[in-house]
Amino acid sequence: MDRELLIEVGCEELPASWLVPTADQFASRLRARLVELRLYVDAPIEAHATPRRLAVVAAGIADRQSDLDETISGPPVSAAFGPDGAPTPAALGFARKNGVEVGDLSRTETPKGTYLSFVRKQRGKAAVDVLPDLLGLVLRDLTFPKQMQWDARLDDGRGAFTFGRPIRWLLYLYGGRVVPFTIRRTALATSPLVQDVRTGAVTYGHRFLAVSGRPGRAIKVKSFADYKSRLGEHFVLLDRQERQARVMRELDAHARRLGGRVYHAAGAHSGLLREVPDLVEYPSVVAGAFATEFLALPEEVLTTTMIHHQHNFPVVDEHGKLMPAFLAVTNIEVDQPRKIAINAERALTPRLRDARFFWEADRKAPLESRLDRLDTLLFHKALGSYRAKATRLAQLARAIAADAFGRADVAPHAERAGLLAKADLVTDMVREFTELQGVIGGIYAREDGESPLVWKAIYHHYLPIGVDATVPPTSEQLGEAAPAWAAVALADKLDSVVGLFSAGERPTGTRDPFGVRRQLQGALKILVDLPEVGGVTRPIGIGGLVRATAAGFAGADVAAFDADLQAFVIDRLRHLFTQRGFRAAEIDAALNAADADLAPLAVRRRLEALQAMRGSDDFTQLAVLFKRVKNIAREATGEVAIDRSRLVEPAELALVQAFDAQAPKIRAALAVGDYRAAMSEAAVLRPAVDRFFTDVFVMADDAALRAARLHLMAALRDVVLGIADISHLGS
Repeated sequence: MDRELLIEVGCEELPASWLVPTADQFASRLRARLVELRLYVDAPIEAHATPRRLAVVAAGIADRQSDLDETISGPPVSAAFGPDGAPTPAALGFARKNGVEVGDLSRTETPKGTYLSFVRKQRGKAAVDVLPDLLGLVLRDLTFPKQMQWDARLDDGRGAFTFGRPIRWLLYLYGGRVVPFTIRRTALATSPLVQDVRTGAVTYGHRFLAVSGRPGRAIKVKSFADYKSRLGEHFVLLDRQERQARVMRELDAHARRLGGRVYHAAGAHSGLLREVPDLVEYPSVVAGAFATEFLALPEEVLTTTMIHHQHNFPVVDEHGKLMPAFLAVTNIEVDQPRKIAINAERALTPRLRDARFFWEADRKAPLESRLDRLDTLLFHKALGSYRAKATRLAQLARAIAADAFGRADVAPHAERAGLLAKADLVTDMVREFTELQGVIGGIYAREDGESPLVWKAIYHHYLPIGVDATVPPTSEQLGEAAPAWAAVALADKLDSVVGLFSAGERPTGTRDPFGVRRQLQGALKILVDLPEVGGVTRPIGIGGLVRATAAGFAGADVAAFDADLQAFVIDRLRHLFTQRGFRAAEIDAALNAADADLAPLAVRRRLEALQAMRGSDDFTQLAVLFKRVKNIAREATGEVAIDRSRLVEPAELALVQAFDAQAPKIRAALAVGDYRAAMSEAAVLRPAVDRFFTDVFVMADDAALRAARLHLMAALRDVVLGIADISHLGS
């Protein structure tokens, strides 16, 4: 009979960012341990988390372990019996150890020979006898960004027990009955107020609210349905989606009462909306206000202060302009909202005053005047100060705009933006509000009268964050500044990646303190989406950009780290295109094309063409045949030149004729970057290639004939590789 297993770990408040991953981890570790203990799991394991509790429920846990048949190997048969067939001491000892006669032993064939064996049948224990050990194993399995010592231990022989936060209670039910388990407190910690934590059939509601009696009163439960219902009665919404939906409803309702709507911009609102449900157990919303004089501050400063520093939601009017109001999410049922709003206003107003002070202090000097102070700010001990980085950015951004993009008209603006891009790092505003770096530099540049091509490039140069095609900045946000922004953003990211690689700061699976992986991902995203976000349609090779970047570092030897960097680039490109839904085989085909400088935009266009050709039978069959072409062409030596005088067989002549007709068309399509047309022209070769392999034996005895046929295969390989290595698509 299957029974419900319910576990709740009640603890001091966990950080909001831990809840979702820890709940998922709790469910996965519980399932793994149940399988290890041979307890059948009949249904998905459901996990929940609030700031004060982690809970999991499994609806169908078997009431007994599955039986175990364990095969125990003994001595080899050659050593177990003598010449007369009598058992040797080795066989007798093995049988005696397992409590059976020699005649009851089995023989098992292995790669090393035949061995005696014994199948030990172990009957499964009742679940109630196994489950007490389960919770200790799972609690030990859970990991947190930071573990806390809280003078606790488990009776598992491993000593001290750490956890994300101190555990205050344990609910542990199987089929409605308590499973015994205890977390011991150390002798020095034990007192009348500090006791061992023992499992029970009780949970606790909201820390401050209660239906009856006092807050903190124990609530007895029998099942998960009862548990969830009783928590709801005691002001705890267990389901995270329910908490989020409540927050959204109340935010919208309060914003409408104020005559506006909740502020949405640059993902800040959605990020806060994802975080807030993990800060509260029973969310309510109150509306507050601030002095209209603060509306003179830039929108970015106001919203950063409210969202990032106070976890408040700004409100805008019907025209999208900020109103002198905000919405705050609180963790209690609001009887007197004005009192709570006053407290929220008292917390926000000093922060706004600080922001206004920093704004006014910074505006007393132009952004350019801060360049020399960048010498006091170290970028990296091996790469110098941010002043040196600013000089490199200016030169590299100009070169990218003029040479790579072919936009000499944009180059001076890119150079200017590159020079000023890091100047805001020494402003008072960024020292206090680090989230505004780049953004406030762009605003200060705008206030100083710089061209939109300059200030917008500075404003957005830390972007993009992520690989999705729709992440900011968009072409609408950039306008005519798009090429200048792309040049500066690329220069900044490549300067960091190439410089840090040359300094030995290469990311590993667990270590990337300088964010090299994120920086390269942003650079590749720009290069992949250049037409949409940079206004540049030509593919730009990453290899040439790396060499141009390395030239800015005195003594940097690109060759010393080029192989590792190229592998890193390919890995990040593979990740980007995987996230965009392309198949692994398509990505391999596009990345292995004959593209010496590896242009990410060309890779994207190849992938889009490969997707479009999925339905073509000729192209699909050519991909299968191309595997054979590629393998055979390896035998070709010397310069690839087809000796047509040697090729006289009808199938050979047909392939040569098809190749001569299609190769110029393929190369012409490749010259203009039309990979779909090139693939369509290549697909025409399929019948001739198929016939060639059916009628012709390539590895002929005649050396000259063999060479001619191999060179034909090599020529075919080379022209198709210009499109993509379609051998990866063949089955």
